[in-house]
Amino acid sequence: MTHDFAAQKAETFATYSELQDKHGLPDVADVDYFFVPSSEESDWRPLADALSRADYTCEYIEPEDDEAPYLVATLMDQVVSADGIWIGEDVATRAALDHGFTPDGWGLEG
Repeated sequence: MTHDFAAQKAETFATYSELQDKHGLPDVADVDYFFVPSSEESDWRPLADALSRADYTCEYIEPEDDEAPYLVATLMDQVVSADGIWIGEDVATRAALDHGFTPDGWGLEG
């Protein structure tokens, strides 16, 4: 199945607008992108290596509960805009898909 980047971009822009309208967003923040393994064979290390070379800081989270593990890829000190979030998400998603992971949203810190 082919990934629907247009739908993902539309969701990112809609989420950004909703958050901006309801709460306001900072001018600058760390942007976290979340990725979950597509299968039990998915290895997070090659993905983290690829993203690190593109200036993302990566952390693999293995929850203690029954939740699924996930990779957080962070771009530090980003100007917050829908376009900026999407550009980082697009780059990270393409790498994630190539390494057996699927996107699972984004968040802001800062």
